[in-house]
Amino acid sequence: MHPPAAPLGPVQPGPPSAVQSIVLPDGRVVIGYALAPAPAPAPVDTRPAVSRTAVNIALGGIGFAAVCGGLFLLTSFIAALTAFITQLIILAAVIFGGWIAVQIFSATGHHHRGGTTVNIRKAVIKRSHFHG
Repeated sequence: MHPPAAPLGPVQPGPPSAVQSIVLPDGRVVIGYALAPAPAPAPVDTRPAVSRTAVNIALGGIGFAAVCGGLFLLTSFIAALTAFITQLIILAAVIFGGWIAVQIFSATGHHHRGGTTVNIRKAVIKRSHFHG
């Protein structure tokens, strides 16, 4: 509810300005006082709805979260790469060991098909060296 409005009384303007007359295009003359323009209102200090500090803190938090996420992905990538390299080394060792085993078994199995063969001449020569 609004309080009752105060009665409007005569408003006393400042000292009257010089009388001016204007001639209209149809020849009539209008006489009156020139009024001083109303002063412009003082500019209001407009501040943003959200302070710059709050925006900077929020952006810093987003940046920090992005860096942490990137570091997490980087460590996951490094761990996966390490596991992959380890598996490649193990695979190479298995293949190389298998190749060596094939070479050993094929060399002994190729010359001696049924069992152990002893070269008697070499054994006798070696025995003669030991027993003088």
